[in-house]
Amino acid sequence: MTDFEDSWLSLDPLPTDPMAILARWLDEAFAAGGQANPHAIALATGSPDGRPAVRMVLCKAVEAEEGNLVFYTDHQSRKGLALAALPYASACFHFAPQNRQACLSGPVEPTSDEESDAYFASRPVESQVGAWASAQSQPLGSRDELVQRVAAVAARHGVPERGSEPSDRVPRPPNWGGYRLRAQRVELWHSRPGRIHDRAEWQRTLEPAAGPWAAQRLQP
Repeated sequence: MTDFEDSWLSLDPLPTDPMAILARWLDEAFAAGGQANPHAIALATGSPDGRPAVRMVLCKAVEAEEGNLVFYTDHQSRKGLALAALPYASACFHFAPQNRQACLSGPVEPTSDEESDAYFASRPVESQVGAWASAQSQPLGSRDELVQRVAAVAARHGVPERGSEPSDRVPRPPNWGGYRLRAQRVELWHSRPGRIHDRAEWQRTLEPAAGPWAAQRLQP
């Protein structure tokens, strides 16, 4: 089935590729407007002692064909350290205006240096400077301390503190880069009247190579 209209999840058999549907949903959310950041995801990680943590981050790519999500952060942040200790995560998109939700989970691996360099080079200069100025998740004595660090970084690289254009004078910090979540499980949900929602999940194996998706419908 290639027509991912609102009724698709009500039909049997279910489509074979959930990531193509997610990519379409994301495009439709951006096109419709009404949501500030459709690519925002709630990213959940766990610690080795079983303590969960969740926060909002921006998904910078949905690699539908491969079944991956890509996001970027400081490797020394809380989530970066959590992923180093336990490289597995869950992510959830909520497209509120369309009454849709997509949840994914699977192992996480760092992107290549080349990918991280390319994305960092595309960021606004103020974001490039901020990545150097902020030791993400570490205690901060005052707001003024952070402002001074931003000014010092900007001066050191000879760039403005603010601006929408990236600067090739600011290299990527060595502790900053990307992560790729390789989805093993995808659940898609679409609201329906009377709480008789459409809900389905897809699962696949990843080792020794990514296998086909197996779909099943779930009760709402």
